[in-house]
Amino acid sequence: MRLFVLAAAAVLAVALAPSAHAGSRLRITAGGTPDHPRVYSGAGRSVSGIDVDADWVVVDGFSLDRPSAPGVEIRGNHVTLKNTRITAPRGGDGDGIRFFGDYLAIEHNTISQTSNRGGAHADCMQTFSSDSPPSMHVRIENNRCEKIDNMCLMAEGPNDGEGDGKGHTADFLIKDNFCETLVASQALMFEDVQQATITGNTFAAGPDHAIGLAIHSTGARVEGNRVDPSIPCEVGIDESSREGYVGPEPACAP
Repeated sequence: MRLFVLAAAAVLAVALAPSAHAGSRLRITAGGTPDHPRVYSGAGRSVSGIDVDADWVVVDGFSLDRPSAPGVEIRGNHVTLKNTRITAPRGGDGDGIRFFGDYLAIEHNTISQTSNRGGAHADCMQTFSSDSPPSMHVRIENNRCEKIDNMCLMAEGPNDGEGDGKGHTADFLIKDNFCETLVASQALMFEDVQQATITGNTFAAGPDHAIGLAIHSTGARVEGNRVDPSIPCEVGIDESSREGYVGPEPACAP
């Protein structure tokens, strides 16, 4: 059974974020408890980026205009990011959101205008496991990734050939998101990520295929997605990822 941080939502204790202005990056290091997650409520406040390094945290309702990339970076367990707008992140690899940890929820956010300029690989969201914690029990739901140069989600586990080989990346729910990728070959890419459920998403025009499953990304379930007719292949898969796969017949390589 999937268990997510929002199970404790009825008992949230609210803590407003400290004063911040558009030129400052919000750094969150104080978390809460299972009974009282700590809420940082932006109410539309503009900041130049958000770093979360704490557990049992809810980040709600911020606006990031041209933040330093990644616009939001999450390192912790039981963290929720919601109702936040990230526009045109710049610098580094150009990502909108990076996340590392267990029991994470990313919901009702809008990320737009990531750019591959300068050799970046600017994803809407990304996670990997190279001297960083693997991620498990992740829910990504009802987000909008608009005008994204690279992928809407790039998820790499610890045994993808570039990771540190420690732990596992598994149990992702990707549900009811809008994904518009402009340059990359696929909208969602999983490498060494087990048990991903991908359902109810809308894949707009652009990529060669909507979903890539590679390097032992086993146990994936794909159903009920809306794929633009210009995308010739919904699911690309390699032989190592076929075990436990349920969904449309894969029609291409990942």
